[in-house]
Amino acid sequence: MRAIDTIAGKAYPLGRPNIDTDVIIPAHHLKTITREGLGQFAFETLRAEPGNVFDDPAYAGAPILIAGDNYGCGSSREHAAWAMADMGLQAVIAPSFSDIHAGNAFKNGILTVVLPQDQVDRLLEVAKDQPITIDLENQTVTTPYQDRFTFEIDPFRKDCLLRGLDEIGITLAMDDAIAAHEAKMQRDTPWIEGAARAA
Repeated sequence: MRAIDTIAGKAYPLGRPNIDTDVIIPAHHLKTITREGLGQFAFETLRAEPGNVFDDPAYAGAPILIAGDNYGCGSSREHAAWAMADMGLQAVIAPSFSDIHAGNAFKNGILTVVLPQDQVDRLLEVAKDQPITIDLENQTVTTPYQDRFTFEIDPFRKDCLLRGLDEIGITLAMDDAIAAHEAKMQRDTPWIEGAARAA
């Protein structure tokens, strides 16, 4: 997983509330077992609408999505986070998120930022022609107009995102401690390992 410190650039000013996981990635694209390639199908139903922000060249490659309340509601499909990551999204800003979707986003290296509706409304306006900057270390969202909004984040999630560690990476980071524990167990309780081998 890629480490996140600062995310800066254009932001898709979507703003719609109740974007569910079926809108993020429609069910008929869930047959894949790989994370690659889902980005082209992300927000497919919204992309069918004329003048949608996702196909507007002004926002091409934007790393940030500004959404409405209750983002990621609906089914718990992890494919939604896969699709968002595959299309290049690194962060979503919204007034609230589905807990399961926020968890899936985190596990796939996507930062979810919760801000009050009035601050999200301000960012939607700014995003029409200016970049947005998210500073994870300092937990701020800023604009070229001197807007500065602070957000809360679970300290564990913040640390993992800053260090680029997913669940496997966290385990591998403790490799020395795990090896030391196993060596101690073999020394102090050799009969346990012997029983395990016999089984």
